[in-house]
Amino acid sequence: MSEISQRYEILRLFKILLASFLIFVLNVACSDSETTNTQVTVADAVVFVERVEKDSAEFNEYANRVFWVQENFITYDTNWLATKAGAEATELGVQWANEAKRFETLDLNPNLARKIEAIKLGVNVPAPEKEGAALELAELSVRMTSTYAVGKIDLGGVKVNRSDLEEMMGTVRDAERLQEIWTKWRDIPVATNDAGTTMKQDYARMVEIANAGAEELGYADLGAMWKSRYEMDPADFETETDRLWGQVKPLYDELQCHVRAKLNQNYGDEIVPLDQPLRADLLGNMWAQSWGNIYDLVAPEASDPGFDLTELLVGAGYDATKMMETGEAFFSSLGFDVLPETFWERSLLTKPADREVVCHASAWDLDFKDDIRIKMCTKVNAEDFRTVHHELGHNYYDRAYNTQDFLFRGGANGGFHEAIGDMIALSITPEYLKQIGLLERVPDASADIGLLMQQALEKVAFLPFGLLMDKWRWDVFSGATKPETYNDHWWELRRKYQGIRPPAKRSADSFDPGGKFHIPSNVSYTRYFVAAILQFQFHKAACDMAGWQGPLHRCSIYGSSQVGTRFNAMLEMGTSKPWPEALEAFTGTAEMNGSAVVEYFAPLMAWLQEQNANRSCGWE
Repeated sequence: MSEISQRYEILRLFKILLASFLIFVLNVACSDSETTNTQVTVADAVVFVERVEKDSAEFNEYANRVFWVQENFITYDTNWLATKAGAEATELGVQWANEAKRFETLDLNPNLARKIEAIKLGVNVPAPEKEGAALELAELSVRMTSTYAVGKIDLGGVKVNRSDLEEMMGTVRDAERLQEIWTKWRDIPVATNDAGTTMKQDYARMVEIANAGAEELGYADLGAMWKSRYEMDPADFETETDRLWGQVKPLYDELQCHVRAKLNQNYGDEIVPLDQPLRADLLGNMWAQSWGNIYDLVAPEASDPGFDLTELLVGAGYDATKMMETGEAFFSSLGFDVLPETFWERSLLTKPADREVVCHASAWDLDFKDDIRIKMCTKVNAEDFRTVHHELGHNYYDRAYNTQDFLFRGGANGGFHEAIGDMIALSITPEYLKQIGLLERVPDASADIGLLMQQALEKVAFLPFGLLMDKWRWDVFSGATKPETYNDHWWELRRKYQGIRPPAKRSADSFDPGGKFHIPSNVSYTRYFVAAILQFQFHKAACDMAGWQGPLHRCSIYGSSQVGTRFNAMLEMGTSKPWPEALEAFTGTAEMNGSAVVEYFAPLMAWLQEQNANRSCGWE
């Protein structure tokens, strides 16, 4: 599953509020009780929103550029600047969000009401208005993120970068070595930092501050605030995610059973018992969230896909730029304009040799007009080829809605932004690879099970992980999970949903959630689960539009301008309408549905059921 840091979205929401600081100081002074208690009118709400949009459009670049520099040049000074910008943004964001609350009881037209709500939800991790709270929150956030980014691990006397360790998890097969890499990665979040605290202590303090901020804004806790962004009652949204998981769980269960059986054949009963959950370090990924790197161990016999995409890319002389150009060409084939020249001048596509950077792939929109960029330590392999399409999906989405009112420049919901590029990546079929000259001939249908297995190891394997990440946080934010049980609850959920266990005993003092980028960076993860459902729903709708008649997994929409026109129409809506309306505009239905996932993998599901017929599946 390709992922991205949503920092650029968070910063956009910060800047909506930060940019209007001068207006706030001169005209609002919401800390003044007399002003706060003054009766407000619809006209006041209009003036308030106009001020926010006008000044945000002028000044939103400030924090974006600060964080761009900080993530590309990690030093004491850039961390200081990022802390300062984050503190300003959080403090001002809370002030504006509280000001927006004053207009909630008015009879506002739908557009104005949506903008008021966007301002209220504009702070990703709010601090209370208490003096010093915003600065402390920013210090915690920068410290946790920097700890994650720059940590190195000693392997055999050699300091190894984290990006290299991630790659090793996909290539090393020795169980003892994998356990060492896996464990040492998770030692970083529990190491004492320069401030004399651990990431776990910083995280627990962040939860206290953020919950206080969310309560001031009228939410039960930070988790309820995050869920509210999906325009549903928080409890109803949690029920909705459970419903979607129920649709795809049978497919995951069959895949997990087959993978366990094949790993048992490779490692034996002692390492992979058939009556226990899988060891997390054996699945080819640092977090066991996608399993594509162990395809060679679990692949169907006599079902060779007929090609290795990584080998094709390397053999064709691809580099980071060529991979990005190929992704651009796909969007161009749908009728989208080419990327601006500044994209190529200002993006970071390879890891610099002379400095520390945040290598986690991310898409950026610095001015919410045309300054779109990618930051990615690109490697020439199949995974990064798909990630390129994913990241560009964000950029093209950003550009599609850049003529909307400023407060409507965003994805219909968090999952939409993630699903766009992944939908395009589903069209990276053998036929497409042949069209662009990477493949000489398209393998026949006998290779389909192998290709579907490759996809399932990435996308189906990801589904429960995508769900449980925020389930853990929702429990933490609500207080149901306390700091002393952070790690225990983490593994309870991983066992329940994934059938995964740690390779060695983990203590309550450990903070294994902190070994995943999105936890210290406070990036909500539900968007990835929703995106994992939506991308197939989008794909099916697009293939139907293109007149595709064959199996869903063989469809590529490359070159379909008809799909591109309707697709762009949905993207252009931004957040100007509720997300069900955007979904219906493209797919014909206003409800998210996992049935397209089931349809896409139907041939593999039948094959897995045959393989598992005499096996003992399950892990409880």
